[in-house]
Amino acid sequence: MSLRQIGGDVADTTITRAALIDRLNEDLAREYQAIIAYVIYSQVLKGAQYMNIAKELEKHAGEELKHAITVSKHIDYLGGMPTASPKPVKQSEKPEEMLRADLNNESDTIRAYRERVAQCESLGEYAIAEDIREILRQEQEHLVDLATALGENPPDLSRR
Repeated sequence: MSLRQIGGDVADTTITRAALIDRLNEDLAREYQAIIAYVIYSQVLKGAQYMNIAKELEKHAGEELKHAITVSKHIDYLGGMPTASPKPVKQSEKPEEMLRADLNNESDTIRAYRERVAQCESLGEYAIAEDIREILRQEQEHLVDLATALGENPPDLSRR
């Protein structure tokens, strides 16, 4: 078994092409979840204190769509079929609960993509790894935006 240290976690980098397709489909389901959540949350957040973050969430929705297209492209390249099913979206009438759900989802996404980079590299799929690194950069920006809207520091994702 090949293990690699990633941001405080140890990730198993021994992966088959089929397993990478499965993991990328999990990532794609999270991207769909983010698109849906950001579209809904950006429109239903109420109150002057949430107007700036609501506009930012609209922007995030478009970025998440680009991520979904990129991940789908790589699943197809690897010989897989992109999933059509999103992970469930938490709905709430409370702005803080919506933002907290997004923050938790972004945290999960960042952890998963960190693993994915190492897995892609272990298969010699460096171009996929580079695209995922760019997605990771944007996901981290989303995390910072959400934490800031909640009046918090971004969570430490260097540990599980």
